[in-house]
Amino acid sequence: MISKQDQRLLLHLRQNARCSVSDLARALDLSRSTVQNRIAKLEASGVIRGYSVELGGEYTASQVEAHVSIKVFQKLTARTNAALEQISQVSQLYSVSGEYDLIAIVQAQSLEELSAVLDEIGNLEGVERTNSAVVLETRFRR
Repeated sequence: MISKQDQRLLLHLRQNARCSVSDLARALDLSRSTVQNRIAKLEASGVIRGYSVELGGEYTASQVEAHVSIKVFQKLTARTNAALEQISQVSQLYSVSGEYDLIAIVQAQSLEELSAVLDEIGNLEGVERTNSAVVLETRFRR
């Protein structure tokens, strides 16, 4: 379990991972060294695994995204997962319960590219069937 202070720190970092330690300290009403120590402990314990780039502006507005449910032949799950990892447009892959085994988040530059990627996924060895839902609008993302 992490403390309430650490939860607040993580919230600030999720909003802006490039926020300076001084700004975080002011926002959390803590000393700069306390914030540095908390970040170091969160990193060391694996709570914070890394920092990433959040794309924005015209770039993301021009992208299309789909959530692809994938039913996999069970004996080929590892091979299918590895093949999906090699498709650069697959940004996330989740193992889920229910009728389908996986959900892939696919991001493409156009509907044509998305269609080609969906065909590629459907043709992978080990994929029994897929079902896709194109994202029409993102209401919020954390």
